[in-house]
Formats: sequence, structure tokens, C-alpha cells
Amino acid sequence: MTEVPGLDVAGLTDWMRRAHPELAPGELTAQVIAGGKSNLTYRVDGAGIPLVVRRPPLGHVLASAHDMGREHRVISALRGTPVPVPPAIDFVDDTADAEVTGTPFFVMQFVEGMVMSRPDQNAAFSAAGLRSLSLRLAEVLADLHAVDPVSVGLGDFGRADGFLERQLRTWRRQYDASRSRDLPALDRLQDDLAARMPASNRSSLVHGDYRLDNAIVAPAQDSGSAETARIAAILDWEMSTIGDPLVDLGMFGLYWNVGALPGAGAALPSAIDPAAGYPAFEELVDAYAARAGIPVPDLSWYGAFAAYKLGVIAEGIHFRFGRGETVGAGFDRIGALVEPIAGEGLRQLRAGRR
Repeated sequence: MTEVPGLDVAGLTDWMRRAHPELAPGELTAQVIAGGKSNLTYRVDGAGIPLVVRRPPLGHVLASAHDMGREHRVISALRGTPVPVPPAIDFVDDTADAEVTGTPFFVMQFVEGMVMSRPDQNAAFSAAGLRSLSLRLAEVLADLHAVDPVSVGLGDFGRADGFLERQLRTWRRQYDASRSRDLPALDRLQDDLAARMPASNRSSLVHGDYRLDNAIVAPAQDSGSAETARIAAILDWEMSTIGDPLVDLGMFGLYWNVGALPGAGAALPSAIDPAAGYPAFEELVDAYAARAGIPVPDLSWYGAFAAYKLGVIAEGIHFRFGRGETVGAGFDRIGALVEPIAGEGLRQLRAGRR
């Protein structure tokens, strides 16, 4: 392996010269793109175009949560729909050969723009531009949920029947695989979610981790004005499936307000600041409902489920950090957030707010 954690750059160069000579790969260089605490993402330069390589995290504990083939398939299928995605190039299962990553990985084109994850990035936009961008993000989610899975070749991508029950089972397994300490609030949230599970009224493609910092923001192609900023691509599709679309709204809302969680600022930084022009999440729900042509939904259970998922993800990161199997900054603080996140989920269940 090279000095780039989890990626053999020389092996990637050899593979790309064989598999994709049309990209004119020279001597490639790679760097870990900061910001992700799940799958590892690398920017690769030295080919005809800038590229991105994605692979599972080091020491991952649940393959279904880091499914590279699934992520590659969905972004390939969504190309040409109203949902902006990076152009996909290839998917490879490198588990046996261990030439590049020793895991499944996929390659896509690098999309120019900004991932909005820090408050200082807001200075590049006007308040009106940030508000417009936020509402557009909600509309893109509605556009995703309007895509007919069969028409884009994803009819077998998941099963709508029993989706919420299966989701709880899946995340319970993920939690069990990362258990290393007592977490009473997360255990109570898990039990309460099972006891109060709603009936699903709709099914659609689901992103699974929809939030501002899983999008690339760029100026509109016909203008450099922040007033006309656009969503250039939606990223991080590893948890996508077919299911209840309100799970996406629940996660969207949790991350929109994550800065209010005690201690979240250091471990889960967010660009969202109402003083900079971002609207309240309730306005995004209204924009989504208008675009989707549905009544404004009750999101209390879905927000609590999002908190459960985030708590389990954070505990998995904490577990891997304790074993020295993480790459990136902020992992030493993520474990302290698990119980506050679970507490927010319990609060949402009690409050019954959207």
C-alpha cells in the first residue's frame, strides 16, 4: 500500500491503464477528501479528467451499509433524470485481487463545486442565495421521490412492503455489531421506535442520508451570481433503496438542526446558520410538500428514526476509532454525541412535531 490510507495508487494506475485507456491515465496522485465519516472518498488527479474513487471505510462492520455496487448502480441509473448526480465510470470488486483497495470500489467523475459543511463557506453567498439554495435542495429531494424506479432500471432495488420494520432490524444489527459500552438512551429509543412505528403511505427511491453537505453547490452555468447557485450533484448514495420517502425528510431535518445538539459543533460541523440566510426546516418541508403535491407530513417518528440511525452510525465510528480503524479528523469526539443524539430522538417522539 502507498501513503494514501486504504488506496494503492500504483495499483489504481495499473488498473486504469488496462480498463480505461480512454482516460489517458498518467502517473496518478490521490488524496483523501475531508468531510466523510463513512465510506472513504479520494480525489484522483493525473488522468484526462479529475476523478473520485470511493471505497468502504477501514474496518467496516456491516457490508450492507457500505455497498459500493449499490451506490454505483443508483448514480448510473439517475443520470438523465432531474436529480443531479456525478457521472459514473466503473465499479470493481477488488476483494480477491487486492490490487487497488482490497475491497469493492467505484470510480466517478469529479464534479466541480463546493461541499457546504462549515459556517465560513456561507460568505461566498448572499442571504437570498442561501435561502434559494436551501429550498432548491428540498425540491431536488421531491424530484428524487418522483422518479419511477422501474423506468430507470431500479425496479428490483428494494421492497416497499415492510420497509420500516426491515430498517429497524438492519440498524439494530449495525448497533449490535458496534456495541462496546452501555447506551441507555439509544436502547430506549430503539424500543420506542419499534413500539410506535407508523404505516407507510408512499414508496419511492430513498437516498438514505440526505443533507446539505452531501450535495455539491456551484454557480449557475449562465451566471456567477450567488443568487443563482445550483445543486451540481447529490453525493453519498451508499444507503439508497426503495422505501418510505419520509425517512429522507427525517434525516434531512435532523442534520438541518444538528448544530443545536450539545457538543455537535466540533464533531458534526454544519454550514447551516439562520443568521446567514438559511430558512427554518419547516419551510423546507413546505417546499418539499408543494413540489411533491402532498399534504405537509408529520415527521415526528421519522425524525426520531433519523436520530437513531445517526446515533448508531456515530457509535460505529466510535467503535472503529477505539480500534484504530478510522481515517480523518473528529473521530475522538464523536462518541460523546451518541447519547445526546438519542435524547433528541426521544424528544421528537414525545413532542410529535414535524
